[in-house]
Amino acid sequence: MANAALAPAAHRYLPILDWAPGYQTDWLLPDVLAGLALWAVMVPEGMAYAGIVGVPPIMGLYTIVPALIAYALLGTSRQLVVGPDTATGLISAVTIGAIASQGTAEFNTLTSTLAVLIGFFFLAFGIMRMGWVASFIPTPVMRGFIEGLVYVTIIGQVPHLLGISGASGNFFTKLWHILQHLPEVSAASVITGVLSLGAMLLLRHLAPKIPAALVVMAVATIIIGLLGGEATGVHVAGHLPSGLPHLTLPNPEISTLSELVPGALAIVMVGYAEALGAAKAAALQSGGTIDPNQELVAHGPANILSGLFGGFLVVGSLSKTSVATAAGARSQIANVVAAVFSFLTLIFLTPLFRNMPQPALAAIVIAAMLHLTKPSYLLELLARSRWAFGSTAIVIVGELTLGVLQGIALGVVLSLITLIYLTSHPKGAELGQLPGTEAYRDVKRHPEAATFPGLLIWRVGGDLFFASIGHVSTALKASLATRLDVKRVLLDCDSVDFIDISAGDELLGLVKELQKAGIAVGFVRVRDAVRDDMRKAGIETAVGPPNFFERTTDGVRGWQQQSPPEA
Repeated sequence: MANAALAPAAHRYLPILDWAPGYQTDWLLPDVLAGLALWAVMVPEGMAYAGIVGVPPIMGLYTIVPALIAYALLGTSRQLVVGPDTATGLISAVTIGAIASQGTAEFNTLTSTLAVLIGFFFLAFGIMRMGWVASFIPTPVMRGFIEGLVYVTIIGQVPHLLGISGASGNFFTKLWHILQHLPEVSAASVITGVLSLGAMLLLRHLAPKIPAALVVMAVATIIIGLLGGEATGVHVAGHLPSGLPHLTLPNPEISTLSELVPGALAIVMVGYAEALGAAKAAALQSGGTIDPNQELVAHGPANILSGLFGGFLVVGSLSKTSVATAAGARSQIANVVAAVFSFLTLIFLTPLFRNMPQPALAAIVIAAMLHLTKPSYLLELLARSRWAFGSTAIVIVGELTLGVLQGIALGVVLSLITLIYLTSHPKGAELGQLPGTEAYRDVKRHPEAATFPGLLIWRVGGDLFFASIGHVSTALKASLATRLDVKRVLLDCDSVDFIDISAGDELLGLVKELQKAGIAVGFVRVRDAVRDDMRKAGIETAVGPPNFFERTTDGVRGWQQQSPPEA
C-alpha cells in the first residue's frame, strides 16, 4: 500500500521516471551532439555572464553543472536548458550591490546565498502550486523590462570593453562616467573588444550554427597569450582554480536575508516567466507537455545546488534552449552531456582560460544583449495599443533612471492599476437587432441595428462588483437620458460571470429607482450562479421571475406588443 501511494508522488516530482523508460536508442547520437553544442555555448557564456552578476568567471562554471543535472531529473520539458541568465543576473548584481562591494569575498558569498534563497522560493511556490504568479508580468511589461535591461547591461560592459574603470548608479550616471574617462581608454582593450564584438556578430549572421562565443573566446585567448597576456595592456582573467568547488554555506543572518528577499522574489517572477515561455516554445516545436507548477519545483533544487556549490542563480533560458533544439536535442540527456563536459572543463581545462581577455567577455555579453533587443516590437505595440506601449516605455525609462528592480516593479504596478481600471469600467452599450437575424450588436458600431420604441436593450459589459457597479449605473442612466421614450430596460448579462454583495445591493437599488420612475426592468442571458446571487440579493423578487429571459429575442417578444420595432 505504501509503495502504491508513493509511486504517483515519485512520478509527479521526478518526471525523469516517465520519459526515461521510453528513451529510444536512436536519440542518443543527436542528444550527445546537442550536448556538445550546448557545452560550447554555456562555458564561455557562463564565464561572461558572471561579469553581469558581478562575480569571478569561475563562478559561472560552478553554476552550470548542478543546475543542468537538477533540472534533467526534475523538469517536465524535454529540451529546456537552465543556466546563467542576463535579466535575472543583473537583478542579482543590483540586489547584492546594495549590501556588499563588488569584488569582495562577501559579495561572492551573498550571491551564492541569494541563489539558495531563490531556490527555496521556487520550491515553495511549486509545492503550493502557485504557477500563476508569472501572469502578473504582462508581455508588454516583460518586453519593456528586457529592452531596458539591454541598455543597462551594455552600458555596464562598455568600461570592460574600453579598459577603463566602471561606476555604480543608473544608466545615465554610468554613461556620464564613461564620457568623462574616455581619455583613459586603452587602445589594446578597444581593439580586442571591438574585434571580438564584430566577430561575434559576423559569425552569428554568416554561420549561426557555429558556437560563436567559444570560437571568439578561444581565438582571443590564444592571441592575447601569444602577445604576452596582461603585458599587452589588456586585462585578463588570470588564474582560475581547477577541481571541484568547495561547499559554500549561505549567510544565515536574518537581517541579511531580509534584504535579499525583494530581489529574490523579483528574480523568481521574472525568471519563471522567461523559463515558462522558453519551455512552452520548445514544447510547441518538439512536442511534450509542460507542468507549470513542476517547473517551479525543478528550478528550486537547480538554484539551491548551484548556490551551495559556489555558483549563482539560474533560470530556464530561451536562447540556450534554442541552441539545444537547433542542434537536434531529443531529451534532457543533452543537458546531462553538457554537464559532464562542463565538469571535465572544471577539472582539466581551466588553465587554458588564464589569458582570457575581459574585453572579449564583455563583447560576448554585448552581442547577447543586441540579440535580445527588438525595436520592431515597440513600433508594433504602438500601433496596436497606446496603453500597452505607454506601460512598456515607462518600464524602460524606470529602469534607466530608477534602477532595474524599480523598473520592473513599476511595470507590474502599472499593469495592475490598468487591470483595475478596465475591470471597474466595463464597456456597456445599447444594443440593436441586426436586420434579418437574432443577433444584437452595439448600435454605435452597427448603425444598421434596429432599436425598439419604449425599450432599451443594454449590455452590461463585464462583471459586477463594488468597483464597477457605479460605472454601470452611471452609463445606463446616461443612455436612458437620450431615450426619453423608454419604459422598459432589458439588461444583457452574458458578460457577467459574478456579482458580489455590494453590486447586488446597488443593483437592487437601481432596479427600484427605475421602477419608481415608471421603467420596468428585465434580464437576459443570466448565468445560473449569477442568478442565484441575484435571488439572494432580492433582485429576482423585485423584477419578477418571468422577467428573466434565456435569449434577448425572448425578452423583446415578451414586450413586443407594447414596443413594436422601429421602421
